[in-house]
Amino acid sequence: MVHHHFTLRRRVKRRVTLLRRCIKRVMDRLLMSCLGKPVRYRVLPVSAVMSPNQTPSSTFAPSSSSSPKSREILCRPHHQNKSTSRRQNPESKDDLVALKISLLGDSQIGKTSFLVKYVGDDEKEEGGETEATGLNLMDKTLLVSGARISYSIWEVGGDLKSQDNIPVACKDSVAILFMFDLTSRCTLNSVITWYHQARKWNQAAIPILVGTKFDDFIQLPIDLQWTIASQARAYAKALNATLFFSSATYNINVNKIFKFITAKLFDLPWTVERNLTIGEPIIDF
Repeated sequence: MVHHHFTLRRRVKRRVTLLRRCIKRVMDRLLMSCLGKPVRYRVLPVSAVMSPNQTPSSTFAPSSSSSPKSREILCRPHHQNKSTSRRQNPESKDDLVALKISLLGDSQIGKTSFLVKYVGDDEKEEGGETEATGLNLMDKTLLVSGARISYSIWEVGGDLKSQDNIPVACKDSVAILFMFDLTSRCTLNSVITWYHQARKWNQAAIPILVGTKFDDFIQLPIDLQWTIASQARAYAKALNATLFFSSATYNINVNKIFKFITAKLFDLPWTVERNLTIGEPIIDF
């Protein structure tokens, strides 16, 4: 009985948290529409992003004084309108840019484990409840020299009912991760359907194809690994998406995927090379 009340109370708490976040986002959008002004944030000069003594790969190295959530170096997004950037106040240190990322894919492929690995275990309890709402929301804030960016990550449940959340989850996203289980070819085949549904609501988001459970995948026969990898590469090419093989269990390519998104959005150096070797975590772009 005590366990039942504890579980019920935690579910209610999660639903209230999710409702608050949704209301906050709606209110923020209404406020922005009324003001008619873009969100402002500090524009970091190139020298602040990468000093002469830094190598491109060190651009993403975490600072010893930064918090666990403050690991990326940021600058102005490449897609920002020039006239908008001139209106911004580069001296403001309290501005926050909220950017949205969506995770789509079938059920039981490891989306939530992947998300928790990136955001951190301490944030797990603050997420929305996928089972109850079909959506799981988690946030990650990055901070550099007074410039802050908050990634709001929306995970859509993989069941049919949860697919009703695709419009709200994908609208205004800057990147969409289309995820599949590397040990289940049917989940890879489903990626095409997820892609077409997402593109109805967002044509501009960066598409990324993510294969999960790489640690299980490498236990498969080598010929089957080759077949799945070839199909995944073909799908990525058809979707014009970057392909990553990942593992939340061993943190393989999880952080690297979000670093890639940050690099694409903010014109940061990206030095990771393609890896097409069967038996290793593939990166193809």
